[in-house]
Amino acid sequence: MELKTPLYEAHVKAGGKMVSFGGYLLPVQYREGVIREHMAVRTRAGLFDVSHMGEILCEGKDALANLQMLLTNDFRNMTDGQARYSPMCNENGGTVDDLIVYRRAEEQYFIVVNAANKDKDYQWMKAHQSGDVVFTDVSASYAQIALQGPKALEILRKVAPEQSIPKKYYHAVFDARAAGIPCILSKTGYTGEDGYELYLDSGKAVELWDALLEAGKEEGLIPCGLGARDTLRMEAAMPLYGHEMNDGITPLETGLGFAVKLGKEAFIGKQALEEKGEPAITRVGLKVTGRGIIRENQDVYCGERKIGHTTSGTHAPYLGYPVAMALVDVDAAKPGTKVEADVRGRRVEAEVVALPFYRKTSQKQS
Repeated sequence: MELKTPLYEAHVKAGGKMVSFGGYLLPVQYREGVIREHMAVRTRAGLFDVSHMGEILCEGKDALANLQMLLTNDFRNMTDGQARYSPMCNENGGTVDDLIVYRRAEEQYFIVVNAANKDKDYQWMKAHQSGDVVFTDVSASYAQIALQGPKALEILRKVAPEQSIPKKYYHAVFDARAAGIPCILSKTGYTGEDGYELYLDSGKAVELWDALLEAGKEEGLIPCGLGARDTLRMEAAMPLYGHEMNDGITPLETGLGFAVKLGKEAFIGKQALEEKGEPAITRVGLKVTGRGIIRENQDVYCGERKIGHTTSGTHAPYLGYPVAMALVDVDAAKPGTKVEADVRGRRVEAEVVALPFYRKTSQKQS
């Protein structure tokens, strides 16, 4: 049976088309439709319910040592309030999940994991913990709301005092308030735009959701669903677990080498990654030049040679043409390479392009 987020009734009331995702009932779109929601985030602002994501606390004298062993990134030089992205590998170097770690205090970390992987991740952490550490799944206590887009800061300033708003990307204020509601306010997102994510008590979710929508009326803020969330992350070339990575694909093969620190001491999967050496495949962008839309799990050819498969694909609303991401042989990954994808027996022409497809224009924050 699918679970409902604390905002379920608000979505239904607003005309959200509800679907099952990651074990939860969530809106795939509202009355405005996916394209209008997507464009709102690119040009103004959009509001997302991401309460299906999982939250895990890691606490104790050996909290840092456990993160160092469990995750591929290095967390030793983090400051309080800082966030860091990291894959989590299995012994073969495959990806158990990708997640974000926040340092709340010296011996306390707040970990955000993917919805569908929450239970798997929690059990993995518990099974591999050592020393003085406690992992606690606190997902049921939290709702999560994402305010994204170039007008996000303008809107947020109407409901949150300046000291509650983090100034740097990948930083959070843990004792923040928005609309008078205690929350964790983080400068992060999954859209390729400036934006914020707010973690708060589940019982206060509707109150904050309504307050943000009211505050953003002048700026054109609208609620957005899973459809726009996916097209936005695609344009920004942000990987999605189960698509661009899984238990059999390593972080190095899918272009996440920046978050894999082979120079640090042992971590789960390090030996396997070192033994595999330089990856034979890599993640690339495909711009469709022929007719059609390329979706996931479609074979990609260079001439008659099969060079890999697509992992995600869609029409990119802001860019105005279809795009896809694919895992292909390294020797066929050069931008400009002409390829074809097999779409239900029909070859659709495409060209390898550099990622991301879309990059926001930098905006000054006064």
